[in-house]
Amino acid sequence: MNKEFFEALNLLEKEKGIPVDFMLDRITKAIVTACKNNYGNEDVVVEINADKNKFEVFLRKEVVEEVEDANRQIYIDKAKEIDKKAVLGGFVNIKLDTKQFGRVAAQTARNIIRQGIRDSERGQMFQEFQSKNQELVSGQVERIDPKTGAITLKIGKAEAVLPKSEQFGNENVKEGDFIQVFMVDVKQTERGPKAIISRTHPDLVKRLFEKEVPEIYDGTVVIKAVSREAGSRTKLAVYSQNPDVDAVGACIGSRGVRVSEIVDALGGEKIDIVEYSEDPAKFIAAALSPASVVSVEIIDAQAKTSKATVPDSQLSLAIGNKGQNARLAAKLTGWKIDIRPESGFYGEE
Repeated sequence: MNKEFFEALNLLEKEKGIPVDFMLDRITKAIVTACKNNYGNEDVVVEINADKNKFEVFLRKEVVEEVEDANRQIYIDKAKEIDKKAVLGGFVNIKLDTKQFGRVAAQTARNIIRQGIRDSERGQMFQEFQSKNQELVSGQVERIDPKTGAITLKIGKAEAVLPKSEQFGNENVKEGDFIQVFMVDVKQTERGPKAIISRTHPDLVKRLFEKEVPEIYDGTVVIKAVSREAGSRTKLAVYSQNPDVDAVGACIGSRGVRVSEIVDALGGEKIDIVEYSEDPAKFIAAALSPASVVSVEIIDAQAKTSKATVPDSQLSLAIGNKGQNARLAAKLTGWKIDIRPESGFYGEE
């Protein structure tokens, strides 16, 4: 019986990843609770030796002349039958047959063990999520809710839900697909650990570049700012700490191979990579890429307002479709940008 017991624990450790020592600790506590409920005595000695398949339970009772509490005390003559060395005022260990714990005791033990398993699994899940917090993770699509569009991802041994609001609008994802997400945060809830994951977060792009560009990973090239409208366009400002390394070129890669990998991972999202500058005018001009800029005038440094002048032919490109290019440039730089045509005439409304 003991051998089967320890084999079951080892199987549980193998399948669920719950350490045998953890389970033995929970089982010991369950036995103490069961003894308290059934024998009115929680003074219990549990001897467990997994190596020898040994599992024994003893109830400790005080040796007395007059028994006032039969649950906790024993007469000296009966004590000597159990242990010849028993003395008044001492204690004897009475071996229990665990089968005699009864249905209630067994149920109590089962409930505590089940709770122990749940606690351990939640603890492992929290640790797994916490180790990946603020990182790029890959998960397999397990389910897609037909009503809400939320995607349930398998990340390691844990599950996380990607809400529709954190997905690209035009993504075509199927069950079984692997997708990359950014772990925004990890929270403890009543139902257990919850991972906040996103495909729209700007740091997803940042982590993809760190993964794809060695110069970013080793710190030679630094990502100074990211602005993004997920599924459509991202602007990335980069700076090289080594004058011999071209920051923009390193991110694009030979024949655009590095940035192409990231564009593919983002479902075709356009990416503008610009060089960061401490000079606000230079940075604003670069941020309005792909439009060329004639000049940038700083209107109010404290209020961070500026005016950018562009060739008439570049005006619509600088502003972008529905103002997107100008909007992303403003987010990237942190400056308000008033875009004006070189001629001063805007043409038709």
